[in-house]
Amino acid sequence: MDIKVRQKGNVIILDLQGRIDINSANLVEVAGLCIREGYRDILCNFEDVTFIDYMGISAIVIAYKEINNHNGRMKFVNIPGHLKGVLSISGMDKVIDIYAEEELAINSFKEDRIIENIKKMQLRRRFRRLPIEIKVELKVGCNDSPACLEAEILDLSAVGAYIYGCSQFKLGDEVVLSLKLSPTSQLLELGARVVWLSDKQVQPQLHPGMGVEFYNIPSGIQKRLVEFIEKNLSLMPTDN
Repeated sequence: MDIKVRQKGNVIILDLQGRIDINSANLVEVAGLCIREGYRDILCNFEDVTFIDYMGISAIVIAYKEINNHNGRMKFVNIPGHLKGVLSISGMDKVIDIYAEEELAINSFKEDRIIENIKKMQLRRRFRRLPIEIKVELKVGCNDSPACLEAEILDLSAVGAYIYGCSQFKLGDEVVLSLKLSPTSQLLELGARVVWLSDKQVQPQLHPGMGVEFYNIPSGIQKRLVEFIEKNLSLMPTDN
């Protein structure tokens, strides 16, 4: 199988040509390359595909998992009539969105992102934010050497935090936060992703700092965060 790669906006389009079979490992390789280059929206164009067997379906599944595991999306377009049965029998048509026209498929990626952002905003509004000062240690991924020892959480919710006093990170970096919530001395470790950086010119009082969003947080730990935040908010004086 041959693959031609082109781009429209933020979407990478893979024009597939020929047979998708046991010799189609290049689909997995190209999908991995797209992910490593930072692309998350992948559209596979099947217009010039002549044949798919079950080994080819396996290659598609592996490519799909690679993209999905990195918070990406894979979609299909222009499926020839004689191949729709194979995708239906394999169940791929129930897993991956299929479109008849390229522009419709590309626009669907944009719509997905808008919906995703709305859901994130709704999720954030479900959880109250607590202004507080908590010392926190940050590590990059699983690295044992802390990247920043003297950072401080100034704002905490059950889905994220604002961290002041550290400028080593950039958008998209994944970090591990180590902190203690009083009155217990148990150390909590939270995986987080940098989603916002303070601007020195616009927000000098908050610089250097960054907003992080927690990910893969166990429900038990999130519940503990909610209880800690609600308890401390109830002790704060009100304006009334």
